[in-house]
Amino acid sequence: MGRAKIPRKSTNIDMTAMCDVAFLLLSFFILATKFKPAEALTVVTPSSVSSKVAPDKNVIMVTIDHDGKVYFSVSDANATEKKEILEAIATSKNITLTDAEKKNFYANPSSYIGVPFTGLKHYLDLGPDQLKNLALPGIPAQDSTNNELTDWVRAAVTVSAGGGFNGGHMNILVKGDDAAKYPAFQGAIIAFKKNDQLKFQLVTSPVAPPPGSELDKLQQKTGNKSSEQ
Repeated sequence: MGRAKIPRKSTNIDMTAMCDVAFLLLSFFILATKFKPAEALTVVTPSSVSSKVAPDKNVIMVTIDHDGKVYFSVSDANATEKKEILEAIATSKNITLTDAEKKNFYANPSSYIGVPFTGLKHYLDLGPDQLKNLALPGIPAQDSTNNELTDWVRAAVTVSAGGGFNGGHMNILVKGDDAAKYPAFQGAIIAFKKNDQLKFQLVTSPVAPPPGSELDKLQQKTGNKSSEQ
C-alpha cells in the first residue's frame, strides 16, 4: 500500500506585527535619546595614550583656548556649588548681582566665566541669543599681579571646605588647547598654588598606544581602551 503524501503548505510568515514593533522601538529611542550638546568653547586638546576617564561630577574646570584666553566653569551636576561660588565672588568683590543675573550663570547648562570682574555684571545680564558667537576677553590670569583666576579658585576651595562638592571631593581639570602658549598655563598653575591646590588633571584627546608598547600590551590583555583624560 502506497504511503500517503502530506500536502506541502506555504511557510510565509506575516511580518506586519514585527515591523510595527520595530518602528515603535525606533521612535521611542529617537524621542528618548538625549544628544550631547555642542561645546560652548572649541578647544583642540593635545593627544595622550592615557586610559583614565575624566570625572564629570564635583569638577571645576579651567579652559584655555588657542589664543591663551582663560575661562572658569563648574560641572552642571553641581548647581548648588556653582551658585555658592558666584555669590562668594560677588561678596568679595562688592559686585551687586540681581537674581536674574545669578540664574543666568548657575541655572544654564555649560555656563562659564570668561570676563574680568569689571565686566562680570554685564556678561551675566546677556541673554542666550546675545551670548552666541560673542567674543570674550577671558579671565585675566597671565599677569602675576592681576591673576583673577586665583579668586575663582579660592571661592571654589572655600565652598569645597564648607562641605560642597560631595564633602570636599573637588576635582580640578585643566582643558588647554594644543596651540595655547605656556604663559596661559603658567597663570593657571599660579592660581592653583596660591590656593594650595597642587593636584589637577589635564584633559587630553585619546589615541591608541604605540604597537608593542607596555600600555598596548596591557590594553590587549585587559581589553581596556584609551579614553579622554
